[in-house]
Amino acid sequence: MLPNRGPASGTSIFRPKRAIIWETMAPRPKNAEPRPQPRLYLITPAIAEAETFALTLEPALEAGDVAAVLLRLTDADERSQINRIKAIAPLVQQHNAALLIGGRSELVARSGADGAHLTGIDAVTDALGKLKPDWIVGAGGLEIRHDAMAAAEGGADYVMFGEPDERGERPSFDAVLERVSWWAEVFEAPCVAYAGSLDEIAALVEAGADFIALGDWLWNDPQNIARTIDATVPLLRLPESAA
Repeated sequence: MLPNRGPASGTSIFRPKRAIIWETMAPRPKNAEPRPQPRLYLITPAIAEAETFALTLEPALEAGDVAAVLLRLTDADERSQINRIKAIAPLVQQHNAALLIGGRSELVARSGADGAHLTGIDAVTDALGKLKPDWIVGAGGLEIRHDAMAAAEGGADYVMFGEPDERGERPSFDAVLERVSWWAEVFEAPCVAYAGSLDEIAALVEAGADFIALGDWLWNDPQNIARTIDATVPLLRLPESAA
């Protein structure tokens, strides 16, 4: 069994001045009773106009219990990307959620973000050396169990399973459920499970996911984002046996 690399339960593993935000993704005690209520983790589309997207993001943050937002950015020069992050960070943090940057770990310290999400064990390992212990480091693109274990053992704050790769392809849903269930039974580091639709959420919660990630499909109908977030509320409820 992989040991818990975080501090004792109830101690923030992040910078004290933002403890309220960062404790949202702190390690959960093994076999905690009652099990903590799963929360939402929003993955944005690749953003070029931050001020415009903020108008879309705010209703989503207000509609549900959002723990974190993973901000993806289109290609641009470094200054432009930092400015985009700075335009989004206060909105997310005002809702007591963590703002994570997709990939660009070198931008975190200068942008006001709370951390970064990296894809692949090599990128995760590199970011851990640069960002911990001051910022959140999330791990995705973990194709094999050993990579997930190595990420958590190295100090990643969470692991993510089931998200689309750069080609938009995902593992089978049965494979995602198996990986989430395995992780929840053995490890204390939180698990983020990607739901490809509302229909997948309840099964991922039952499998043991701590957070449910919603991606591009959420943003496809801007007029109904808040309604979709609201529809997740009953789906996130724990099974009676776990509550």
